[in-house]
Amino acid sequence: MRAYLSCMKQTVMKRLNLETLFSLGYKSDYPQRQLLTGYLVYSLLGTLLISLPFCHRGGASIVDNLFSAVSALSTTGLSTIDVSSCYTFWGQLVILMLIQLGGLGYMTFSSYVMLRLTRHLGTNEAKMFHAQFSFPDKMQSDSMLGNIVNFSLAFEFAGIVLLYPYFLLHHVESPLWSAVFHSVSAFCTAGFSIYSDNLMQFQTDWYVNIVIATLSYMGAMGFIMMTDVLRKFRRPNYKISFTTKVIAVITTGLTLWSTLHLFFREPALQTLSVPDRMLAAWFHSMSAITTVGFNTIDTSSVCAVTMLVLSFSMYIGASPSGTGGGLKSTTLSALFAYTKNKLGLRKEISLAGNKVPAYRVDAALTTAVFYTSILAAGIYLLTLFEGDSQRFLDIVFEATSALATAGLSSGVLSSICVSSKLVLIVLMFIGRVGVITLGNVMLVRAHVQEAKRRSDLVV
Repeated sequence: MRAYLSCMKQTVMKRLNLETLFSLGYKSDYPQRQLLTGYLVYSLLGTLLISLPFCHRGGASIVDNLFSAVSALSTTGLSTIDVSSCYTFWGQLVILMLIQLGGLGYMTFSSYVMLRLTRHLGTNEAKMFHAQFSFPDKMQSDSMLGNIVNFSLAFEFAGIVLLYPYFLLHHVESPLWSAVFHSVSAFCTAGFSIYSDNLMQFQTDWYVNIVIATLSYMGAMGFIMMTDVLRKFRRPNYKISFTTKVIAVITTGLTLWSTLHLFFREPALQTLSVPDRMLAAWFHSMSAITTVGFNTIDTSSVCAVTMLVLSFSMYIGASPSGTGGGLKSTTLSALFAYTKNKLGLRKEISLAGNKVPAYRVDAALTTAVFYTSILAAGIYLLTLFEGDSQRFLDIVFEATSALATAGLSSGVLSSICVSSKLVLIVLMFIGRVGVITLGNVMLVRAHVQEAKRRSDLVV
C-alpha cells in the first residue's frame, strides 16, 4: 500500500510540477539569481494584471501601477495613488495576492506543497529557502518551511475571525473583504488599506489597533520566535534560542523609546486625550519598527525630530525570517557586539555571554555597509531629481521607508516626478529581495570567472 501511494505521489509530482509553475519555467544554478528574477517577473506580471480594464477605474499611469505592484509584492505599502478609489475589487484582489506572495516568500508555498506530498525538501527548494530566510542551525529547513506556512495561515485566519464580526457590528464598509484584506496586509507587514485614510478612522479604536498591531508584531518578529515559543509551550525543558531573546529585547526597546518620544514630544498628538495619545504613539512606533506602515494620524504633519525617530526605527526594522524589512534587529545586535568587543580589544565576539560566530559578524557588517550605501544612493538620486521642490527630510523619510519596505509616508508621493517614483520602486524591490541577495547576484559570477582565470593561469 505504501509503495502504491509513493508511486501515486511521484505521478502527481510529474504531472503537477508546482516548482516549475511558480518559477514560471525559469531555473538558475544560483538560487539568489532565481530569487531576484522571480520577484522581477512577478512584479511585471502584477503590473500587467492591475492594468487590465476591469481592475482599475482609470487615473493611474503605467508607472503608478508598477509602483503599486512592486509595493505590494515587497510588502511595503507606499502608493502614489489612492488604492481604494483607483482599483476595483479585482485590482485590490491582485494586490492582496501579491502581498501574500511577498509575505510568504517566493517559492515558499510551492515548496511547502512539495514537502507535504513527498515528505522531503528537494535540493533546489532547500537552496531557495535558505536564500530567502536565515535561521539558527538547530532549526531544520523542512520544519521551518512548514511553520512559515502554518503560522501565516493561522494568524491571518485568526485576524479575519477577530475583525469581521467587529466590522460588521460597527457597520464598516465591506466588512468581510475589509477583514480579509487588513488581516493579510497586517501579518505580511504590508500596510496597504482599502480605505483612503488608511486606518485614521480607527484612531481611537483600541480593539482594531490591538488586533492589527498584534498581527504586525507576529509577522515582523518572525517565524524563528514563533517556532521557539511553540516548542517551549510543547516542551517546558526546551531552551529558547539566543536569537529569539535578542529579537524580543531590541523590538521591545525600540518600541518603548519611540512610543515615549511620540507621547511626550509629538505636537500632532497633544490634542488627544492621554489614553488615546498613548494608543496613537504606541501604534505608530509599532508601525515603524515592524515596517507595516499603517497609520492612524497624518504622518505628513509630524515634526522633524519625530520623522528622525521613525526613520531610525524603519532603518533598523523587523527581524530575520519574518515578513518585515529593514536592516534587522539581529544585525544591529551583531554590530553592537562587534563594536563593543573591538573597543575592549577582545579577539572573540560575544554578546551577553554568547559567542557570535565570525560568519554572522561578517554578514552583519556586509549587510550594514551595503544597505546604508544603497540608502545613501537612493537619497542622492531623489534629491537630484526633486531639487528644492521637496524638503530634504521628507526625501530621507521616503527613501528609508521604501528600502525598509515600511510604507510610512511624509505625504509627498503624489507630487514627485516619474524619475523619483522609479528610484523608490528600485529601493522597494531591493528591500524585498535583500541587499545580500542583490550583492550575490552582482558579484558571484564575477568571482567565479576570476577563479577560472586564475586556474587557467596556473595551468
